[in-house]
Amino acid sequence: MLSHIASTRLGSLPETMRRELKAARKKRGWTQSELGRRAGLPQAHVSGIETGKIVPRFDTLLDFVRVLGLDLVLVKRELVPVVTALVRETPNFPEHGEDELSLYAERDHDA
Repeated sequence: MLSHIASTRLGSLPETMRRELKAARKKRGWTQSELGRRAGLPQAHVSGIETGKIVPRFDTLLDFVRVLGLDLVLVKRELVPVVTALVRETPNFPEHGEDELSLYAERDHDA
């Protein structure tokens, strides 16, 4: 690890992330058990992640968010405010599977 970067061990996922994950689950009308079934996790583990009692491993978190139609993206720290603003201002962002594009795909502007 670079000496000028302090190690940070999370006691839980950030509250905003936990709220977003829970909101995405509820928007789909899923219980914690249903999300757990789809992600291959016990309901208690889903509850622990949502409440902050469990910090999931990266691969578990990745499975969790992808089942919810979300993804994790690395962004340069100085660009986080810009990306956050873009996400907030995107009306009716398509749900997983609806007009879904890969991150780098271009829309057909003639359609």
